[in-house]
Amino acid sequence: MEVEYDDSGWQGRAKPQNNAEELHEDNPQKTIQECLVKFLTPDYIMEPGIFTQLKRYFQSGGSPEEVISMLSENYKAVAQMANLLAEWLILAGVKVTEVQAMVENHLKEMILKSFDPKKADTIFTEEGETPDWLTEMIDHYTWRSLIYRLAEEYPDCLMLNFTIKLISDAGFQSEITSISTAAQQIEVFSRVLKTSIFKFLNNPDDVHGAIQECARMVCHGQHTYVYSQVLIQVLSQELKGGFNMKRLSQEIIKYALTNNQNVTPITMALNGSAVYPTACQALTSMLTRNTLNPADITVLFRNYSASDPPPIDLIRNPQFLELLVDALFRPGVKVNPEHKSKYVFLLAYASSVIDQPAKKRPLTERTLIKEELKSTIQAIERAHTICNVHQGSTELIAELQSLYNCIKYPVVGVGVIRWIENVVMEPSYFKLSTDSCPTHLAVLDEVAAVHPTLQQQILFLLIRLFESKQDELEILVQLEMKKMILDRMVNLLTRGCVVPVLRYIKQCCAIEDTDISLIRYFVTEVLETITHPYSPEFVQLFLPMVENEEITGTMRGEGDNDPVSEFIVHCKAHYTTV
Repeated sequence: MEVEYDDSGWQGRAKPQNNAEELHEDNPQKTIQECLVKFLTPDYIMEPGIFTQLKRYFQSGGSPEEVISMLSENYKAVAQMANLLAEWLILAGVKVTEVQAMVENHLKEMILKSFDPKKADTIFTEEGETPDWLTEMIDHYTWRSLIYRLAEEYPDCLMLNFTIKLISDAGFQSEITSISTAAQQIEVFSRVLKTSIFKFLNNPDDVHGAIQECARMVCHGQHTYVYSQVLIQVLSQELKGGFNMKRLSQEIIKYALTNNQNVTPITMALNGSAVYPTACQALTSMLTRNTLNPADITVLFRNYSASDPPPIDLIRNPQFLELLVDALFRPGVKVNPEHKSKYVFLLAYASSVIDQPAKKRPLTERTLIKEELKSTIQAIERAHTICNVHQGSTELIAELQSLYNCIKYPVVGVGVIRWIENVVMEPSYFKLSTDSCPTHLAVLDEVAAVHPTLQQQILFLLIRLFESKQDELEILVQLEMKKMILDRMVNLLTRGCVVPVLRYIKQCCAIEDTDISLIRYFVTEVLETITHPYSPEFVQLFLPMVENEEITGTMRGEGDNDPVSEFIVHCKAHYTTV
């Protein structure tokens, strides 16, 4: 027999309380005493259950004069006094919105201090159904936000969980940012997960942020992780957009590993590796310990060198690929020369071979396209040699053309970023560098030009450099270094990484911890680089910086012929600004 959630969750819980009340009705004197205790409560006449208690009191033979006297004597008119004070504030000139926010915020604080989940659950036992005032509450964001906070603090409160479901049913699931709140009910979690995936698919300018938000929710617990990954795994099989879901799944795995969550057994269970026990055991061993070892690498090499290798998805594991890239491109990591070719082969195989089911054949048969495998192996080997032998800027210049040829392969681009990151983050790097633009950072410009998908990764590295403490350098040298990094960001902007770069610079302006001359330098460089037409989002992010007198005041002329004035005039004429 199917039972609706509301009935089983709330009306079903009301029966025990009703039975208890029926027992009390057999003793009218006891019922009267119970009611009188409640009537003595300050402002009880304002309580939602007043009519129910009055009915019980009169049915048990209570005195009307007594109840009228008690209710009136204990009427403090707190709510009415609050309304009166609010009216006085408005008459005194305070804005209505400010007064409303003042009252609401105070109410929220009082509720947070005095909330009792057990008493909250009795609301439904007394009402017998969803109270009208609760339905009205969830129409207002202020009270929905209060419910979210309370639900996070009291996850076992049935009234709050039911209210969260009402909020989700009303279409506000995108507001439920508390994972612990959403994870209480599968219906609510499913809606929030759907909204998060939709945001990931439809927000190309902030993919990293969307991924982080989705991954944080999925990795809340084992049950949310398994449920979400199974769902995403099914979606990844779709021909249209399946690759996006596969990427999302891998990014979630990376997020889990970053937070020291051992998801390897779940990952291996979902990727179908049980059919290949030897390869599965070797890979699981390395992933569990988060380190590579020659014995397991040799096992995988033999499996993937065979005529019928395991599915390529098995070694397209983010953690495994990170370990391979580290082994080959991180300075200071020593790889046994006898096994280096096996490391290179597996990395090249995972990044270049196309493994697809053959059409109109049994599902067990598939086609392996290895056209780029040999050239990818050669590129990785050559780049590995350059990065491990020529680490100085002067030595690197002679190998630049060869390195640029290797960078054309995406996997080499990833490895080169990893190598440069470790080199330039050394505290003494800029102290020893005398170039206006160090060679290593010039190589980053090339990677950004060839591989747009790696631009966000490059931006994160540039941000780390920009915010790094270079106390050993003189103040003027530090400013020149930061200007050089801003030049790299402007280069990223010209390559298409526009919104992420502008958002970071806007954040620097908001926090006010960046020298204003650096912001002015960035704005000047961008104005000299860009031309209309502009996207609305670009104008929204960049125009406030250009209009800021503190930033561009010294850059303006008497007329409207300077770049600053021309940009402002053009934007005001062609765009609606907020």
